[in-house]
Amino acid sequence: MRQARLTRLLMVNYSLHILVIILEIALFAHSLTFHNTYPLRFSRTRKPATETLDNCSHLKALRPIKMDTTPVAGAEGLEKHLLQLLDAPEMLLNVNLFDQVDIQLNETNIPPLIPRLLPKLTQILGIYQKDPTVLASLAIKLLQPIRFAQSLTLASEESLIQALRSPAPSANILGITVVEKAALSPGDTAIMSIMKGVVEALIRTWLSTPHVEVGEKATKALRELLDVDCDRRTMDKRMDGMEITSRRRPGQGLLWRRIFQDRDIYKLIFNLCSFKTAGKGEGQLDERQKSLAQARLLRLLPLLAVLDFHTISHSHFPDVEAEYELQGEVGVLWFAATHMINKEEDMLMHITAIDFFAEFLDALSMTEIGPPTMVYLKKLLRKVTESDQTMYKSLESIALNPKSTPELVDLLVKLNKE
Repeated sequence: MRQARLTRLLMVNYSLHILVIILEIALFAHSLTFHNTYPLRFSRTRKPATETLDNCSHLKALRPIKMDTTPVAGAEGLEKHLLQLLDAPEMLLNVNLFDQVDIQLNETNIPPLIPRLLPKLTQILGIYQKDPTVLASLAIKLLQPIRFAQSLTLASEESLIQALRSPAPSANILGITVVEKAALSPGDTAIMSIMKGVVEALIRTWLSTPHVEVGEKATKALRELLDVDCDRRTMDKRMDGMEITSRRRPGQGLLWRRIFQDRDIYKLIFNLCSFKTAGKGEGQLDERQKSLAQARLLRLLPLLAVLDFHTISHSHFPDVEAEYELQGEVGVLWFAATHMINKEEDMLMHITAIDFFAEFLDALSMTEIGPPTMVYLKKLLRKVTESDQTMYKSLESIALNPKSTPELVDLLVKLNKE
């Protein structure tokens, strides 16, 4: 059971500005469909749908890939409905038409639909004033064939930033959908790490969004991105006494450095998660949203501890840490475990912190822990439990529980020794 939990932990776990990004990258799906990159140009002005389709006719001459030519039921009706929406964007969406087509889509029948539906969808999204969720959902599905590096030939960094900053959840989801494509390879993740504005916007949206589905998707994206970007050559982990050798190509650690060694992004994490900044200043989070931000950080840390304990347990900007009363203690891990939460007033987060430590130590118990790490962990647990008897009793009960893994019990015993 514990091994399965760690396996899941290490595996990939789950405005108008956004309309611009869809417009910028949508037609690029044509070129990807045919394994070719075409230098398409996009106009910011609205054009008739027929003209847009004519502009794509040259793609027919390119070498096709294997695709399902079986007609998708309802596609013709949806296409006509999109034309009606272009002429009268104030009309209501026929959701049933979208659902009928959406439920049939798969990787083989999407390519033929791209030139028929995406140009119209992108135009409608630019003028539609109601909730764009249904439109954005179909656009996301049709954009599935696009890889991250290829999408950057058309989608600017500013477009992605605006998408992630948008107050519309569907816009955030679409932006994260594009960003998380970088997790398909270490090379793509390295490219994304250069885009500081995108990384910063992703972190801000992850911690500050009030929408659960956006927060979940951002958490999943960060887990995947940091997992792929991790330099696994420095990892030495074991499971049930057996050393594990990963055959995955190691990452370059560039995204890790962007997040933890970029002063602005590093400070942003502290600023958005500390209970002491709740409701203070422009752009700050209220108490409820602050709790969500704290929980999201705690949820990510166990995986990060397994991947690169050194990075999250060492100081990167002492002056930033000093602003949050971290005098002599180091790292975002120490901050999250000891200074981030107001345990006396936020009981829910206190319980969340207790659950975090159980998961955190369970994950670490499956790794090889060197002397420096053990010293750090002993100091951390001593700091946490000396003023929190509830935490101490929780860890004690885990150590005495016959269902706890031998590795976890062994780690708790070692941490309790002077």
